[in-house]
Amino acid sequence: MIQVKRLNNTAKLPNKAHPGDAGWDLYSNNEEDIHIEFGHRQLIPIGCSFAIPEGYYGRLADRSGNAWKCGIHVMGGVIDSKYRGEVKVILVNLDCEEGFIVKKGDKISQMIITKIHEGDMVEVDDLDDTQRNEGGFGSTGK
Repeated sequence: MIQVKRLNNTAKLPNKAHPGDAGWDLYSNNEEDIHIEFGHRQLIPIGCSFAIPEGYYGRLADRSGNAWKCGIHVMGGVIDSKYRGEVKVILVNLDCEEGFIVKKGDKISQMIITKIHEGDMVEVDDLDDTQRNEGGFGSTGK
């Protein structure tokens, strides 16, 4: 269970659009419309704070529609289990030359609750070989 606290009476609680969805939709809670100019970013309040259980964190992710239609991307996005302040989402406009408007109550991001690996990192001299090895950045397809 994730505890959520509304910080004002106009904040919308996160929800899932469909059973089985990975992410909880997060809604803007700005007093006035926020215009994000092309190439710029804005910090958008959601009006909620959370108590995420220890051993987990909240990962803020893009909304597919905003990313595809307008090039709106979520920057940053790690909500630690000990953080109790208001969650705010950094949105950047990567593609929409006329700008992107965030109105109060718009879906702006999703939060995915993710388990943390608590193991240590250990320095070694060599790593084991795999089929992929150092292949990356498009190495598996043309």
